[in-house]
Order: sequence, then structure tokens, then C-alpha cells
Amino acid sequence: MRATYGAERPCGRGPRVHIGSFTSGGGRGITTAAVDPHTGALTLLSATDALADPSYLAFDHGTGVLYAVSETERGTVGAFRPTSEGLIPLGPAVPVDGSGPTHLSIAGRRLLTANYTSGSVSSLSIAADGSPSGPARVLVHRGSGPDASRQERPHAHQVLPDPGGRWVLSVDLGTDSVRVYGPDEAAGELRLHAETALRPGSGPRHLAFHPDGRTVYVLHELEPQLTVCRWDPGPGRLAPVAEVPLAPEGLPEGVRAYPSAVVASPDGATVWAAVRGADTLAVLSLADGAEEPRLTASVPCGGSWPRDLAADPSGRRLYVANEHSGDVTWFDVDGRTGRPHRAGSVTVPAAACVVFG
Repeated sequence: MRATYGAERPCGRGPRVHIGSFTSGGGRGITTAAVDPHTGALTLLSATDALADPSYLAFDHGTGVLYAVSETERGTVGAFRPTSEGLIPLGPAVPVDGSGPTHLSIAGRRLLTANYTSGSVSSLSIAADGSPSGPARVLVHRGSGPDASRQERPHAHQVLPDPGGRWVLSVDLGTDSVRVYGPDEAAGELRLHAETALRPGSGPRHLAFHPDGRTVYVLHELEPQLTVCRWDPGPGRLAPVAEVPLAPEGLPEGVRAYPSAVVASPDGATVWAAVRGADTLAVLSLADGAEEPRLTASVPCGGSWPRDLAADPSGRRLYVANEHSGDVTWFDVDGRTGRPHRAGSVTVPAAACVVFG
């Protein structure tokens, strides 16, 4: 099943997804789609290229504002308000004072970005109307890893607050580590609190929290595996406890697996991971406990190079942004096994990210 653009409906009538894409790769920027609440099917509604290469998005469900990074040399962030006429920018894009931002998240009244190329995390204040405000406060990472071509310096790939909202975790592919930032009460900003070292050369990319708030799944890009960590929110400490390989067997010679995104199901029963190169979705059962994921299946992602993976709020469906094949594919999830089954797709050139909002 493939969908095409339809007429926009008044904002607020039915669920929406927003899809980021690389304008430098032929993408339309940020595309908004309606979600059929019964089937999960997407109907494309509108698109805006007001921001170059909006590769990652974040939606504030409290204020109804959509944020996007511009993954460019002079990295910026933009804010948009969804309306019946499409996405309306809330002023000009704001510099993050970092290069190549690949991820952003909302932490209270601050907007955080992970800047891959410059290896830093930026923090900007959020104004009353929801727009980001500079200048950015920049936290620079230090270090490197054993892979000379990918880890010659820090490469911050993700930044997000913990479920309690006190701490901020930053995943760095270049230094094989996860940094924990805490509040500096005097300055009203973030300060480095701790750093957890992971397997050298593994290239951690993203992490996801289990619904219990005390288990973290760190996904590695350079060595296809998932590291299970125990999170103690009291002292703000992250400790690795187990590793699970993700690459399916039987990959053609010369093909490498590059995991990209990880999601824990809302019911805490399953973890899913997108694996580029293999072009699969890894399914891990948590039937033995949150700290003991077990790989039970690897299913085709529905396209090529799955860059991002998102679950709908119910956990009954998964949406995959397949960058190279230029589509967003959705899957129905088996409630007993957690295994996704392909249900349809829409054409979105250079798709990079999917968020609900």
C-alpha cells in the first residue's frame, strides 16, 4: 500500500507524524502526514523546506511546537507550529555554535542538540512562544577511539534527558562513551557529572530507556550490538551489565551492519533496533527481564538504509524512515511476540526521522 498527498485537515483532528529528510539528498525538508487511527496508514499532507537538512526532529506535546536540527556545517535549529496551513516557522533558525547537529531533545525550558562533526552538546533557552533563543551554551567533548577513520575525535550523536528530568545523557560515537550531565544550580546550566566507558571501537550512537526508568539500551553503530546498562537516577550513574549482538547471520561478503535507532516498547516487553546495511529490524524479547534482552527475529525493514525507527504511542505499530530507498514504512506489531509485520509505506525521499506530534 502506498499513499500520496491528500488535502490538509484542520490541525488537531487526528494524530500526525512529522518526517525529517535531507534536502541535500532530494528530500522535501519536513513532511507532515495524517495517521489513520485504525490502520496506521499515512496520508501525506504538506511539506516545508524552510530549513536545510532537517535530519532530526523533536515535538513538544505540552506546547505543540516542533523542533528540527539543520545538519549542516553551520548547524542551526528551527521551531515550527503545526497549523491547518502546514508548519509555520517561529522566527529564523538559531545557530547552535556547533557543526553537524544530528539529534535534539527538550529538557524543561532548554533545547539540547548533539553536534556530531564538532563533537559537542549545545543548550539553548526556549522563549515564551516556544522559539529557541541564543546564544548557545556549548559543552565540548574530549577524546577519541581506536577506529582512525570514524573516531579521530569526539562525535556526539545523541543527547536526551533521563525520565526523571534531572540528568542529561549524551552518546558519543567518537569516544566510545556516554556522558552524564547534571544541573549547575549556580549557573543555571549543565555541567559534566560522569562518563561511562563502553567497548573500544564500538561507536555508540543512540540509547533508549526501558519504561522502568532504570534500564538503558545503548545501540552501537561501528560494532553491531546492544549494550544493556543499569541506570541509577539517584547518583546519576550508568553501568554496563550485558551485551547482545544484533547483526543477522548470512550477510553477503563485504556488507557491514550499521545499527541506527533503538526503541523500547511502551509495555516494556520488547526492544526494536534498526540495522542499516543488513536493512533489518532486530526484535529483542524482554520476557527474561529488562536486563536480559534476547534476539528473537530480524525482519526486513521494508526499504534500504533504515535511519530512524519510531513506535506509535500504543506500541502497536512501528514506523521506519528508510533513507536510501526514500520511504517511510509502517509495521503492525504482534502483541504476543513483538514481531513487526509490514503493512504499508509512503514515498518520502531521503527520509531521516519520524516523530509523532
